[in-house]
Amino acid sequence: MSDDTPVRRPRHRGIYLLPNLFTTAAMFSGFYAIVASIGGRYAEAAIAVFVAALLDGLDGRVARLTGTQTEFGVQYDSLSDLVSFGLAPALVLYTWSLSSLRDYGTMWGKVGWAAAFIYAACGALRLARFNTQVAVIDKRYFQGLASPAAAAVCMSFVWTMEKVGIAGSTLCFVTPVLAVVVGLLMVSNFRYFSFKSLPMGQGERVPFVWMVMLVLILVLLAIDPPRLLLAVFSLYLLSGPALTVWGRATHRRARRNAG
Repeated sequence: MSDDTPVRRPRHRGIYLLPNLFTTAAMFSGFYAIVASIGGRYAEAAIAVFVAALLDGLDGRVARLTGTQTEFGVQYDSLSDLVSFGLAPALVLYTWSLSSLRDYGTMWGKVGWAAAFIYAACGALRLARFNTQVAVIDKRYFQGLASPAAAAVCMSFVWTMEKVGIAGSTLCFVTPVLAVVVGLLMVSNFRYFSFKSLPMGQGERVPFVWMVMLVLILVLLAIDPPRLLLAVFSLYLLSGPALTVWGRATHRRARRNAG
């Protein structure tokens, strides 16, 4: 080999800072929720998960607006979601309420941590399925309840109960049902509206009534955030089964009319 042969230096693959900064902040919020719940600050833990959801919605939008979407960012966002909307809500539910089942015997104690694990495992399965089907699914709908929405249902429940003064130990037989049902809805085949088809871009107009509704929601959110969030996300949770049943009934009716 000649001494004149140029040496090719290895290429270093960089990452974009801005969208991954939002993703890191979302994961930090999820981690903080776990730490807060261990310290018994359950309302703070619930709020931290909602902050994570807000940041999670921003990182993808920032990446699209700045043209900085990368495969690294997609995978990093998925891992962040697992922490913020899988592990964090499961551990908050466990420390707040499910751990109290140990007072009723060893078997009930196992039911408590098993319910928390089912929720966390379903969150991981939901994210894995979404990542493998992202190129083929209908963008207007989610297959199964999205993990941020699932976390919002559970954390708004915790936040509301804390605000009205109902201890998690009092609801220790209700919380396992909540954790398991919400977890299974994440891996179900129920269709949930994704809101991705709503007019949000530049130049797209919406009816005036939407602005009135937005003002009312903001006012209610300022008056009583936990109860409003619990009501909204509970309705969204029920919308999946309702939308799926209604769609199948409409399809069967159309087939009968065609026949």
